[in-house]
Amino acid sequence: MKTHNYQFVALFTILTCSFMGCHTLSQPMDRYIDHPEHNAPVYTEQPKELQMVTMPDYVIEPPDLLSVQVVNLIPKAPYTLHPLDTIVVETTGLPEEQPVIGEYTIGIDGTVTLGFGYDEQTLGGTYRPLRIAGLTIPEAQAVIRERLAVHVQNPVVWVRLAGISAHQEISGEHLVAPDGTITLGGYGRVRVVGMTVDQAKSAVQSFLSDRFANPEVALDVYGYNSKVYYVVLQGAGLGDRVVPMPITGKDTALDALSQIDSLSSASSTRMWIARPGPNSQCGDQILPIDWQGITQRGDVATNYQLMPGDRVFVAENKLVAFDTALAKLISPIERVLGVTLLGTQTARTIHLYNQRNTGINNF
Repeated sequence: MKTHNYQFVALFTILTCSFMGCHTLSQPMDRYIDHPEHNAPVYTEQPKELQMVTMPDYVIEPPDLLSVQVVNLIPKAPYTLHPLDTIVVETTGLPEEQPVIGEYTIGIDGTVTLGFGYDEQTLGGTYRPLRIAGLTIPEAQAVIRERLAVHVQNPVVWVRLAGISAHQEISGEHLVAPDGTITLGGYGRVRVVGMTVDQAKSAVQSFLSDRFANPEVALDVYGYNSKVYYVVLQGAGLGDRVVPMPITGKDTALDALSQIDSLSSASSTRMWIARPGPNSQCGDQILPIDWQGITQRGDVATNYQLMPGDRVFVAENKLVAFDTALAKLISPIERVLGVTLLGTQTARTIHLYNQRNTGINNF
């Protein structure tokens, strides 16, 4: 029985190899990249190492990260004070040992603390900080003078605005949301998708001009997240691997492959760049890569500069892919035959055991 099973496995293996041999080794790009050093076309007009081009103006898209810094932000009159605003208070007529002078920050609760007992609403009364949020500068000045007049006679008070909380809300890093907007704190959202950096800056300043006089901000891209290229490693039947890489502006095919761990035994030196066309009518462009020429001879002819959206494709090793495909087909049959052989051997063992026991009992 064992002889027949082994003959069946051998016959099945031969038939499988004969059936699959002419199919698994064929690849649509073979005519270009089986021997790139001889057959692959070289596109001299394409940017490459030692012949790079400057990227066009960066277009903002989700999920880019923008940095916005306030340069000049003067509120339009009349401005009402907000929590975390900073005011400068100057006074005369107060005791030298108990001055009220300098910068004061309005608390989260909208109050300001003057200190030295001036926060008591009446002489000997209860402590009550002065609430000035929601007031204009002249109104806040009058309220502070009224409070100080409880403690001293005829105080003179000057109040001016030193800083506004809007600086903290607007300045910082802002993520471009899926709807193409960035959020400027409590002032709302500004749409910046599809704009260059200069256009986005103008859009933010125009948005803020409704509340501020001639606002000026500095805007730049803090995280270039929307422009990437991809390194695709064909897995020889074990699943492909896709690695996205951010565009820096000077990436080449060699740079892309240096970012991954290494080329495994499942990879071959057959590789190319698949570049999407600008529209469906132009189609895609295939740029074969001479890996041996780039690495062993220092030939930069096919070390092309990468553009956003490029796919650097590393083809599988054909023999490894064939071996994997063959293993996938044979493994189930081996398992079935193994179970069959195990069952047969178990049955024979039980049968011999029963024969021996029967012989002993008869004796």
